[in-house]
Amino acid sequence: MKILAIDTATEALSVALLVEGALEGRYEVIGRGHAERVLPMVDELLAAGGLTLASLDAIAFGRGPGAFTGVRIAVSVAQGLAFGADLPVVPVSDLAALARQALDVAQHEGRVADAAIACLDARMAEVYLAVATPRADGGITLLREVLIRPETVRFDDLPSPATVVGAGHGFAAYPELGSDLGARLLARYPGMLPRAHEIARLAAIEVAAGRTVAAEAAEPVYLRDDVATRSAKAPGL
Repeated sequence: MKILAIDTATEALSVALLVEGALEGRYEVIGRGHAERVLPMVDELLAAGGLTLASLDAIAFGRGPGAFTGVRIAVSVAQGLAFGADLPVVPVSDLAALARQALDVAQHEGRVADAAIACLDARMAEVYLAVATPRADGGITLLREVLIRPETVRFDDLPSPATVVGAGHGFAAYPELGSDLGARLLARYPGMLPRAHEIARLAAIEVAAGRTVAAEAAEPVYLRDDVATRSAKAPGL
């Protein structure tokens, strides 16, 4: 299986190439300039792997939530590449990818958690937040994925006495998040951002199960209703 993954939903830009279980990727925190940098990064990665778009099985992308412009870039680039090579696409939640990364890092450090809290700063005194649990197949189950004011966050859907890890710059912006969990919160990674690496891994599970979509059906997920309304009025993706 060969999957190209793209993520531009945050200030990080990343692409990854999963080839028969081997993963290679590029990751840069650039703040701005994703649109100008993403295609050269894709070309560089494919060339390094000796592959063409036509040799891939699918293209995966971070479908949000995240920065409005960044999410649109990922969708439009994935669509354009997939159309040109007649490939299906796999939309992957950026919060699911962030949760997968946090659980893996925690396990590498000797902390085995039952769930992850992925939290990105959404500005306007709100956060994008998901509570996620790992699946036996390596996938992620999102128990919820919401846009919410941090002072109203509760973790009542976490089974007691579940242990959790937290990740994302929502924890940097609002360090009090998760404090009510006490010792159940094993670790926080406030500098962690979604990556194409985990998007590729999660997409591989979907491709193997036949859960892909046509390029024209690729859609962003913003969570913020007013942004979604504005995007409908914007010219194209």
